[in-house]
This record gives sequence, structure tokens and C-alpha cells, in this order.
Amino acid sequence: MLSHSSIARPVEEVPETPFYIPGTGSSTRPRRTLKQGDCFAVFDSHADIGATPGGPDGIFFCDTRYLSHLEMLLSSSQPLLLGSVVRDDNSFLTVDLTNPDIYLNQKLVQPKDMLHVVRTVFLLNGTVYQRLRLQNHGDRPFSVELSFAFASDFADLFEVRGLRRKRRGTASAEIGKAEVALNYHGLDGNRRRTRILFDPVPQQLSGSLAAYAFDLQPNESRSIYVTVHCDRSVEERFIVPFRKGLRAAFHERQATSRGMATIMTSNHIFNEVVCRSMADLAMLTTNTPQGPYPYAGIPWYSTTFGRDGIITALQMLWCDSRIAKGVLRRLAAFQATTFDPLSDAEPGKVPHEMRGGEMATLREIPFGLYYGSVDATPLFVLLAGLYVEHTGDVDTLREIWPNVEAALAWIDGPGDPDRDGFVEYCRADETGLANQGWKDSHDAIFHADGSLAQSPIALCEVQGYVYAAKCMAARGAYRLGKHALGASLEAEAKVLAERFEAAFWCADLGTYALALDGQKRPCRVRTSNAGQVLFSGIAAPERAEAVMRDLMRPSFFSGWGIRTVAREERRYNPMSYHNGSVWPHDNSLIAAGFARYGHKSAVDRVFNGLFDAASYMDLRRLPELYCGFQRGRERGPTLYPVACSPQAWAAGTPLLLLQSSLGLEFNPDRNEILLHKPQLPSFLDEVTLRNLRLDQSAVDLRLRRHGSDVSLEVVRNEGRIKVAAVYS
Repeated sequence: MLSHSSIARPVEEVPETPFYIPGTGSSTRPRRTLKQGDCFAVFDSHADIGATPGGPDGIFFCDTRYLSHLEMLLSSSQPLLLGSVVRDDNSFLTVDLTNPDIYLNQKLVQPKDMLHVVRTVFLLNGTVYQRLRLQNHGDRPFSVELSFAFASDFADLFEVRGLRRKRRGTASAEIGKAEVALNYHGLDGNRRRTRILFDPVPQQLSGSLAAYAFDLQPNESRSIYVTVHCDRSVEERFIVPFRKGLRAAFHERQATSRGMATIMTSNHIFNEVVCRSMADLAMLTTNTPQGPYPYAGIPWYSTTFGRDGIITALQMLWCDSRIAKGVLRRLAAFQATTFDPLSDAEPGKVPHEMRGGEMATLREIPFGLYYGSVDATPLFVLLAGLYVEHTGDVDTLREIWPNVEAALAWIDGPGDPDRDGFVEYCRADETGLANQGWKDSHDAIFHADGSLAQSPIALCEVQGYVYAAKCMAARGAYRLGKHALGASLEAEAKVLAERFEAAFWCADLGTYALALDGQKRPCRVRTSNAGQVLFSGIAAPERAEAVMRDLMRPSFFSGWGIRTVAREERRYNPMSYHNGSVWPHDNSLIAAGFARYGHKSAVDRVFNGLFDAASYMDLRRLPELYCGFQRGRERGPTLYPVACSPQAWAAGTPLLLLQSSLGLEFNPDRNEILLHKPQLPSFLDEVTLRNLRLDQSAVDLRLRRHGSDVSLEVVRNEGRIKVAAVYS
């Protein structure tokens, strides 16, 4: 028999991809996330931080980890978990724990299950509040020995993601009677501070440990409060008492959701999926100076992302148009006006990503205010057009119209450097992203033989975005009385559609090429990008049908959704980030494209696959992505190890899927809501939509299945809204 050493081979080092998110081990405890404003926290199921390996635990504020360790022990032992749940509206986390068997000198002195510990955690104004309520359910006194171990590494989020730094700032600690301040003086000249407050005063307190010792009589209870405050973002007077803060956090969450349309259906599991999606969107939405903005996801993307915010706003437009307005105003405020190669900025370009950590300030990473996205700019124009078509809000369109025109100038100028009519990308600096579409992995754009495409690269879906952007901008121009510009944009869109078909259609594949490379060679690879071409409406109807049929074949459709890459392609890997996985938001855009071309049965299959996947997920929450393995009997989808959860455009997926099924359209000029060939997905017999809004009017609708038909009932109509179902 050969020994292991006899067959050992030299280990070949794999080059590290810039900004790659490593997966080095499985989490030994499930993770729980909370977010409020620019602060988010990742706990394990015990509400501990850093107590077990494998998770990006911590309390984060403005891209810095302010607390990397917070672990509670009972008599130097980890307590036993009874239950761990985030409230349905994401306002707080509740964890139920009990004591393990406690031994002294090999003798049992405290049997398990006598002490009940409830940890309640919420976030408010850059502060994490935690209450521990301990109650003795035994028939004799319980000697409590409780300790908290804590620490902060003040790591930049990109350090947590795996980047290594040669130098860091200096740390120190200040210890008071009931408070510890952990300080960090960064290389950027900024001081960051974590204040940890304990109430009541612990018997022992150091720079890394707080300890209590007391007796609880039978049925006696006691509470301990631990408050973690990040930096000096909020004056001390706003660190409110626990109960007052909890009420404020709850009321804030209610206020965020107020005004949104609501969905109630005949399927209780789908109701839970929608409830979680709505709660995640409310939690991820952050109040910025320009308005509400959905941060992309936790833990890696809890900040302003252009592409993600725009697509999330598109998904939510029918149920909460306020998000679209906030997204448009924020991106307009940070639109590039100059050239900066390090940040990939060009006049008219819309931001890709904004970061506030130490590494961004020092430009150790280019993402402080980064523009390396080829699609955010046309998507911005598209969202502006869709927003005004949905709301009739010409005042906002007029406000951002100079930004729309600047974006259009970028599309026709720096976005198309060789003036061939197609928008393409090539990073301006080696530190930036090599691929700048939504599939931004280094290996996501390739040829049929597996070789990577060389830039500049023109992605197929981006040309569709440009087409849709110019169509919608034309309508916006007409609204503002700019008729010559409107006619010009319409003509440009028509020419683009013709040239796109000629350059991208691959008749032998029955689909559109993934991209054109720097030599204008098509990447003849079957990918889900072609499905997003349908979303934009640039595809000819007969070719849209061919794309739809291809995407619904087993090589693409896993049973849980459409894969990003077909199984036969050279770089297909169902466990990869972009080359064979299933992305919910991608599926929602593809399904919207199917609906655009009248393929409602395909919408139903995609909707069913995504719903079934969500029914298996923790908290009924669709993650950023999951693996593309074929669906098997009596088992759920395979998770991707470092997917963000929650992720904004994954949370928005059920909303766009439902809109696509029902064919919901809003016409503010005629004060009318239309349902084009409404269809209910096969797992729903009834859907009630409440608070659908047009201007100051609101309507409630109920749809019921009758065999293959759907009936429509107007339950409430406050105002003058006209509602109609169109079946032709």
C-alpha cells in the first residue's frame, strides 16, 4: 500500500484574486445579523461574537469592525442553546440559553436547565444594546458566575474579507468603574473608539474581561445590561436606556415600512418569504442626506452600491417608489465630474461603490468613491425613466435631468471609446476591478474554449440596458418639452437594436453571445446574461423566444432557478460565484424579460423554483446566491459558503417575480393600474395587494385563481384610480 508521503506532490500556489472573499472553514454556529443605519452586527446563534470560528463576526460601523470578540460564559463554560431567533421585522435578536451541568472537584454542583438566560439585542444610532435576563427555575439558590470576554481589532472590512496590511495603527484601552474604552489611532489620522458600558457595575473589569458573581434565589431574576457604542458618531446623551431604545428601534422599523404596499396570499410559507423580504429591505434601507437607499448586503456590502441600489429600486418600484427617488438623488449627488484613473471616474459616470474605512481613506483600496461599473450609469438613466413613468413625478425628473444628460454623454463618450456604438469597459488602473459588469469575478467573462476575454469588453446585457435607458430617456425628454432630444434618443435606440442583433446573435447557439472582447470577437458562451437582454426589451421577439427556451432547458434550469452558465460550458462550476451558481436577482430580471415577451408559463417555472428554494432557507430568506446543483428529491438547494444574507436584490426578488406574474403596470397620466394577462403562480390560489398607490390615491386588489383563469376584485379604492385587467 502506498503511504501518503509516497504520493505527495509539490503544492502549486494559486494566485490570489484581488478583493476575493475567502472561505476557510464552515461556521460552527449559525449566524444572525442586525443592521441600523451605518452600523451592522454579525452574531452567532448564542449572540456571541468571535466565540466560534468560521464567520465574519463583529460589530461594524462605517466599514470598520469596532468589536471583534464578545463571549459570555457561565462558570467558565459555554451555556446551552435553547433557541435563537430574529424578530420577523428584524428589529431585535432574542436568544434563550440555559446552564450546562456544572462540576466542582468532579462533583455535580449545578444540574443543567436550572438557569434561564434571555439575551435581547438591538441596534440604534451606532450603538448595540444587549440585556441579559437571568432567572433561577430551580428549587435552591443558584450561584451565578458570569463573565464577558471582549476585544476589538478595529479591522477594516477589507481586512476581515482577507486582505493583509503591512502596517496598522496603534491601540490602547481606558478602564473605568463600569466602562471600558478601546481606542484605535489609525494611519489615516482618525481616532476610532469602542465604549463598552456595563450595568450594574461588574465585580471585575479589565481591558478584556468583565465578571459577575451573585446568588439567585429560587424564581428570582436579575438583569444585566451591556452597551457597545461605536466611535463618537452620536453624542453620549443619545445612548438611551434599554427599554426606551428598544421602543425607538421598533418604531423606526415600523416607520420605514409605513407606506409600502403589502402582500397577503393563500400560501402561508410564501407569506413568510414575503414578510422576510420586506423586513430585510426595510433593515437594509439607510436614511442618507439624499433620501432612503438600500445598502447592498451584509456583511460585505453594507454600503452604497450603484448597481445593487438601482436594481433593488426597480424590483420595489411598484410597492414603494420612495426608494427609487432616494437612489436616484443619492447617485446623482455623487456622479463623477472629472477623470480619476485610480477610482475609474469619468465625467457622467455613476458610482459603483462607496467606502468609509481606513484603507479606503488611505487609498490602499480604490473603493472610497469608486466608479468601476459599466452598467450602473445606463441603469441610472433607465431607473429615472421608469420612476417618472410610474409616479408622474416630473419635479424629481427635472431636478436630476442634468445628471441624466451627463450619464447619456458618458454612454456615447467615454463609455464607448472606440465609437463602435457599444458600451464597453477596461479598468483604468490595475488596482481596480478587472470585470465591471454584475458578474465581476476575474474569470466570469470567457470564450468557448475557457480562455478569458481581454478588455475592452462589451457585455450583451449592458447594450440592452443602454437601449432601454435611451428609450426611457426619450420619454422623459418629451415630458420636459425637449422634443428634438426625445426623437434623437429614439432613433439612437433603434439603430443600437439593429446593430446589437447583428453583432451578438449566435444562430448556432440559439442565444446571444456573452460579450464582445477587445478584438470584437464574440464570447460564444451560453449564459444567463442573455436572459437579462430580454429584460431590457432590445431582443427581437423570435429570438427572445429562442433564448427563453434555452434558459428553461435542464442545462440552465436547475429546478431551483436558472444558472448563470450552462452546464456544457468550459468554465461551468456549480460551486463558483458566477460560473454556474443561481442568483435570485438574476432570475427575477430574466423572469421580467419573459413576461415582457408574453412567456408567462416560463415565469411560473422560475417563480416556483425560487419559492421552493426560499422555503428551505433559514428564516425563509433568499441569499445572495446558492450553488447550481441539479435539484434532487426531498432535499433543499446547496448553499454557497460566503454568500451575503440578507442581500437587497435577493430580498427584492419575490416582489419583481410577483409583478411579472400579475403584469402590474402603473399609468399616472391616466390614473390607471393595469394588469396585463395576470397569472398566479401555481402555488398561489389567492393574492391580496393592499395600498397600491398613485399620487395621493390608494387601492386594494384581490386576485383569485379559477382553473387557468384569474379574477380581479377591487376591495378598496380611495381616490380616482381606475383598475383594469387586459388579456389581449
